[in-house]
Amino acid sequence: MNDKGILIILSGFAGSGKGTIISELLKKYDNYVLSVSATTRPAREGEVDGKHYFFKTEDEFKEMIANGELLEYANYVGNYYGTPRQFVKEQLAAGRDVILEIETEGALNIKREYPDAVLIFVMPPSVEEIHNRLKMRGTETDEVIRKRMIKAGVEITVVDRYDYLMINDVLSESVELFNSIVMCQHMAVSRNRDYINAKKQEFEEYLNNTKEN
Repeated sequence: MNDKGILIILSGFAGSGKGTIISELLKKYDNYVLSVSATTRPAREGEVDGKHYFFKTEDEFKEMIANGELLEYANYVGNYYGTPRQFVKEQLAAGRDVILEIETEGALNIKREYPDAVLIFVMPPSVEEIHNRLKMRGTETDEVIRKRMIKAGVEITVVDRYDYLMINDVLSESVELFNSIVMCQHMAVSRNRDYINAKKQEFEEYLNNTKEN
């Protein structure tokens, strides 16, 4: 079977719980690795540079763009976010399933460069629940929450361009569903053409040997 890693893009509204899903997934399974994004937004309390994000100034970020160091990048609610290219390529080649937690614009950009990437969109059960979760964070002002809700209204218009939709109501179920999607993708015929062709060759050689005997 194909031993190359799969690129998985997880997007969702702010407050959808995508970060928590990834955290639990990494604890439970060892085949996943999270790609650390670069961002110009300030670090929140408890966030560590190089672990949660690579925190950059706007000038530093623009230099990364100019040098072609980013697989994708986008501006989200006034701050830049981007995915370092080299890390992703190395991990996929090593057979790791790489998760990118990015917004919709960046996700669709990556899909154009990596057509076999798997796009998953996660959302809470209701619009009201999105707002409630943002309020419960206690890290954003009412104005920022309003902007995030407006952004969510834009994001919902492109969800039909994703491969899978997950409703994150029960965390444990969402984690298992995510893993099931990825495991099924590993068994997809389209990802195992070389294996199938090798087996065809084996059968051809076997049948030829049978005729000769």
